[in-house]
Amino acid sequence: MAISTRDQEVLDALRVVRDPDLHRDIVALGFVQDLTIEPSGVVAFSINLTTPACPVKDDLRDQARMAVANLPWVTEVQVKMTANTAVARGNGSTTPLIPRVKNVVAVASGKGGVGKSTTSVNLAVALSQLGAKVGLLDADIYGPNVPLMMGLKDKPEVKGANGSIEPVMRFGIKLVSIGFFLDENKPVIWRGPMVHGAISQFLKDFDWGELDYLVVDLPPGTGDAPLSLSQLIPLSGVVIVTTPQDVALQDVAKGMAMFKQLEVPIIGVIENMSYFVCPNCSEKHELFGRGGGERIAKTFNVPFLGQIPLQMNVRTGGDEGKPVVMADPESPAARALSSVAGEVARQVSVLAFQARGNFVPLGGLTIRKT
Repeated sequence: MAISTRDQEVLDALRVVRDPDLHRDIVALGFVQDLTIEPSGVVAFSINLTTPACPVKDDLRDQARMAVANLPWVTEVQVKMTANTAVARGNGSTTPLIPRVKNVVAVASGKGGVGKSTTSVNLAVALSQLGAKVGLLDADIYGPNVPLMMGLKDKPEVKGANGSIEPVMRFGIKLVSIGFFLDENKPVIWRGPMVHGAISQFLKDFDWGELDYLVVDLPPGTGDAPLSLSQLIPLSGVVIVTTPQDVALQDVAKGMAMFKQLEVPIIGVIENMSYFVCPNCSEKHELFGRGGGERIAKTFNVPFLGQIPLQMNVRTGGDEGKPVVMADPESPAARALSSVAGEVARQVSVLAFQARGNFVPLGGLTIRKT
């Protein structure tokens, strides 16, 4: 269908709106869809982004509206924001093992005690709050804490249908954990092949359905679970959680080196417990040192995703099964975690763009004539 003069004027106006991460305008990227121009001068179109969790979607909408409104013949601008989450795994395609899951984001740490599971839980909830379809897989076979942190203190009923098992729904998130099937008072004494088998079953025997992101909470270190996960499915990438002190950073470096050797993209580094703000005097105390997360990110040339402050409500939220991004969304820790979730979504979109060969339009322009 031929593009009219006014259609072209609108598209030219929208070329000034650039995606800050992909560094191209929204027309070239194929984000602009369903363009309609009424004889009265009413212009309507959709901006179809690569993730519903885009942290700058409001800015893009406002810029687009203003750019088109400046055309002298336009009387009204209607902008609808939509999303079709881009796939950043392998060559940009899904895998038969979990065919309707677009992105698998692993959360890892070099050592225990850095708040990896807490970060995983809040990251999953925050992505869901931003509008994404999210699943959470607790792959920490030896210490499955995710059910407690998600408020499942009793073993949930796990149902099967049509040869597959349904994940448990909690806070709008599909959740699976080895903790659903084992006696919590008995230790898990498994060798590597059993760990591999369990993770394989979590992926293929459960009906994950359509997900934008499957967040996987890995055990600390460089053992069987991250190796098995990397072998079973192509990962969109891994998020590394650390604390600022040098002891944690030494172990983080080993973990990052392992994922690079496995050719798993590193989405970025999160620095947890970065500082503590005294509730009485409001003074900031950097209990575990300063800037360690940023240093390790620079060393490996990966994005630094943000700092999470040390707050009591993060701990109580985990113990009570109420993730802080839900229980106290305006607290500094919750705001930081929500910001980190947005950064993770942004980086996954960048990786998806790169998987497409750096420049292939992510959508198609449709012009509806009235």
